[in-house]
Amino acid sequence: MEAHERPWRSVLYIPGSKERALEKARSLPVDAIIFDLEDAVAPDEKAQAREVLAAALAEGGYGARVRIVRINGLETEWGADDAATAARMGCDAVLMPKVGSPEDVERLAQLIPDLPIWAMMETPGGCLNAAAIAAHPRLQGFVMGTNDLAKDLGARFRPDRLSMMAALQICLMAARASGVICVDGVYNAFKDADGLRRECEQGRDIGMDGKTLIHPAQIEIANQVFGPSAEDLDLAKRQIAAFGEAVAKGEGVAVVDGQIVENLHVATARAMLAKARIIAQLEGK
Repeated sequence: MEAHERPWRSVLYIPGSKERALEKARSLPVDAIIFDLEDAVAPDEKAQAREVLAAALAEGGYGARVRIVRINGLETEWGADDAATAARMGCDAVLMPKVGSPEDVERLAQLIPDLPIWAMMETPGGCLNAAAIAAHPRLQGFVMGTNDLAKDLGARFRPDRLSMMAALQICLMAARASGVICVDGVYNAFKDADGLRRECEQGRDIGMDGKTLIHPAQIEIANQVFGPSAEDLDLAKRQIAAFGEAVAKGEGVAVVDGQIVENLHVATARAMLAKARIIAQLEGK
């Protein structure tokens, strides 16, 4: 299945050093897991975490969940070993932190010739170079690192994320221009369900593919918001049917619920129905 065909509603960070968390992740209803060797692992645990994660991935049991390993930066003492180990792990992609340029992606590509690469977009320089980074032939997706980005910008967290919106949209446009995935940053207040829902809805509405999560309690809301609702699917079916009837009459547009329906709306509707079918298959429904 191609990356753009599958859902990315929920992308959960899991510490690569925590065996209990690695075990629990096998049963969580997430679309993808970021197995973290970077921020979630203390410096004196880095080497051990690498081996713990390699063993967990070799054991398997993660089903259809996409397995992404976030390594330490190649400028650190752990990065090269992380990359070399990840190249042999049973993972689906490698996530590189603090990507600032396509040259950074190329450095990693030389170390892992057979795996797709994802880029953490978490620095001002990285965001300004987003189009060139997204265009790298090995790049499969962006993960927005909003916490680090806010720190570098000196920005305050606001419910409307006005302070982050330029960076989010620049990276999203770059991703869309090159056909790669773009997943929104984390919501830190993991007990605030209403706040999480609002931020997920905002990310969905600007075009994000899904949400990175820091706690299993956030999964259900992300899956709901970034997955098509029953109302969405009903509208999509009615748009396709109405447009088909219009074309049969020699007309180029249809009207559904007082709104014009053209070819582009039908294409969006068909893509939504296809994604809903894939979600149902992945969830065993």
